[in-house]
Amino acid sequence: MRYQVLSFNYKECSLEQRESIAFKSKEEIETFLKTITDFDFILEAFVINTCNRVEIVTSSRDSFATYHTILGILSKTKGINFYELEKSALYYEKDKAVEHIFKVVSSLESMVIGEAQITGQVKEAFKISFENKTAGAELNRLVSSAVRCAAQVRNSTNISENPVSIASVAVAQAEVERESLSGMVGLVIGAGEMGRLAAKHLLRAGADVLIVSRTIAHAQSLAEELGENVKVGEYEKLSYYLNKYRLLFTATRAKEPIITKEMVEEKLINRTWFDMAIPRDISKDIDFDNIKVYYIDDLQAISSSNHALRREKALEAAEIVSEHKDNFLKWLHALAVEPVIKQMRLDVENIVKSEVQRVVKKGFVPKEYQQSLEHMGVQLFDKFLHQPTKQMRQLAKESDQENVIEAIKEIFALNTDSVDPKIYK
Repeated sequence: MRYQVLSFNYKECSLEQRESIAFKSKEEIETFLKTITDFDFILEAFVINTCNRVEIVTSSRDSFATYHTILGILSKTKGINFYELEKSALYYEKDKAVEHIFKVVSSLESMVIGEAQITGQVKEAFKISFENKTAGAELNRLVSSAVRCAAQVRNSTNISENPVSIASVAVAQAEVERESLSGMVGLVIGAGEMGRLAAKHLLRAGADVLIVSRTIAHAQSLAEELGENVKVGEYEKLSYYLNKYRLLFTATRAKEPIITKEMVEEKLINRTWFDMAIPRDISKDIDFDNIKVYYIDDLQAISSSNHALRREKALEAAEIVSEHKDNFLKWLHALAVEPVIKQMRLDVENIVKSEVQRVVKKGFVPKEYQQSLEHMGVQLFDKFLHQPTKQMRQLAKESDQENVIEAIKEIFALNTDSVDPKIYK
């Protein structure tokens, strides 16, 4: 069991901390992954990088070294003091790491429990790493099993029924503030998934939508998908739109705030803005009396107070996660023991052949008996190893017996690190 997860999420990290830790681009993630996997003890890695969390998932030969290496490189890369970074981190290894990832993919660790986006985000995160050869078979097993677990959670608990997202919470809060959104225009900046969800919920609430994106083709495509009540604006006129419309929902991937104090004019109208991005799209120094800004942590607080039923479903989902985790660990341990057994038998065959060749060479046994002697020797050892290997397979099914298998490898000087156990499945 070689899995580890270093987690920085909304539960332990403030919005400012998450902004400083978050990766700003795919290229930045790829560079970071290449750097850490250049260490020979870190076998595979991928990064989950969303507005609510940064999770660095690894498979390694040395948990202690992996933990400190990742923190050190992250500290240097992000310009954050090592010990301050360490205070913000949650660390999981072995079965705890497996359970954590299963919960993350099943949306039980999400800011809004039951949201559907996280499963796709994790799959995409792994795909980036796999394509860049910083992740492979071991993490693929983990992610694939987590996705299957998430599917059962959704199907068995209906936790994602009437799906809730940060975007839906934002629109619901706008309805509370305005009583009705009918006839209003919601300015949506960003044509990604969060912008799409915000637009859909605004339409449901009776509002019209104006979509603005740096890439106008993305905005046009989304407008065509959502229908005639959705128009496309020009990004160059963003300042004009900010000062015209009362409702703003923004979720871009910009590295710096795209809405600054200098862009905003004093107006008599009351404006309500929702910033759903990490890093923030709206500069935190905007302090106009008639502009109310909700950042993502504000929306999380609203969400937490409104979803008791969903949390009740989460208890049921946690039992499913636990069952999937236990089954995965049993399978993984059983899979891991096969290379050990195979290596033991190969060592026996090599010893038998070597000894038979020696006695034949010295003339103690005629050469014509060599093959028969080798066959007999291997059979004798097979009978001797039958009960021990049977017991090893049984022990491997028990997750708390991992150290026993490691001890056997140590006693018999067996090295299986370079062997892919799938070939023995």
